[in-house]
Amino acid sequence: MVRLLISTARRLALKIASYGVMHLVVAILVAFAITRDWRLALAVGVVEPFFQTIAYSIHDRVWHRIEHRGMLSGVEEAAEAVTARLEVMRPEEQTRAHGHGHGHHGHSHALPRSFKQVALKTVTYCVMHFAVAVTVAYALTQNWRTALAIGIIEPLVQTVFFTVHDRVWTRIEARKARQAAKLASA
Repeated sequence: MVRLLISTARRLALKIASYGVMHLVVAILVAFAITRDWRLALAVGVVEPFFQTIAYSIHDRVWHRIEHRGMLSGVEEAAEAVTARLEVMRPEEQTRAHGHGHGHHGHSHALPRSFKQVALKTVTYCVMHFAVAVTVAYALTQNWRTALAIGIIEPLVQTVFFTVHDRVWTRIEARKARQAAKLASA
């Protein structure tokens, strides 16, 4: 059980760290393209991703809860979500739908990844990113025009990279689940 906790914590830390590095590089390049000043680009590129990584972590946790929302009680849902996340629950248990009486819809522990949900997650990320980017850029430049330019362009570029990052991690997690299922059935 301790191994599972450490493995899960390691994967979460790697996901957040990989997002932070990706964000840092993109932020510096976009800020330099707008300001043509390496010192300002580095300042924006270092400070802004720090705050964005915190915001991303909160955003990711909120969406994790939304994606796992179901019809069990809070305690039952939390217990099942933790066991599913720690891969203690077998893959067939994660994907089975629970029914709760006549006329009630069940839920599954598999993460729903419909286009609508991915699009909504991406849009909410973009709005959050815009607000943080403008605020940080203005605090560093004291220039609203530059802050708005950075705040508009940089989140658009980051949103593309965020979507790719999110899809890569979804595939990594799915591959790990398949490998765990193969080991369990062997």
